Amino acid sequence: MRNTKLLLVDQGSTFFLKAALLAIGLAALAICIFALPPAWTHVPDEYPDIAYVFYAIFSATYVAVIPFFTGLYQGFLLLEYIDENKAFSEISVRALRRIAYCGTAISAIFAAMLPFFYVWAQADDAPGLIIICMILALAPFAVAVAASVFQRLLRQAIAMKSENDLTV
Repeated sequence: MRNTKLLLVDQGSTFFLKAALLAIGLAALAICIFALPPAWTHVPDEYPDIAYVFYAIFSATYVAVIPFFTGLYQGFLLLEYIDENKAFSEISVRALRRIAYCGTAISAIFAAMLPFFYVWAQADDAPGLIIICMILALAPFAVAVAASVFQRLLRQAIAMKSENDLTV
């Protein structure tokens, strides 16, 4: 009875995290489908001189969605591994490594967009746009660093577990 209750609590916490990942994914998908295209339809009329800047930003945003959804999927897989009691395994380490790669890729894409945001900020006289792009570039980088740290810690825990298994 006690083990069953503990198992339900563990699955309940991962269920909540899976639901959060699903909500984040659906929100990002809704933004990509419903919010971004209408927001960019007036660009050539309002900014005819720098329309190329907006198209570059728009395109890079859609390119950044690919590693974003890949990272979300890897996070979902990691939660599945936890549910299956495979948290301390090499496949969990690989999932964390892929999450780190995805965070780095998103960060690199937004860092590459900084010059375009600069041109937009100069045309609109809005220096806050550069700060927004810097936040968009640094947030996924922080996720990548955290995933790398967790990956290293998990690798060390797996090594310690295998040593203990050999000792006993």
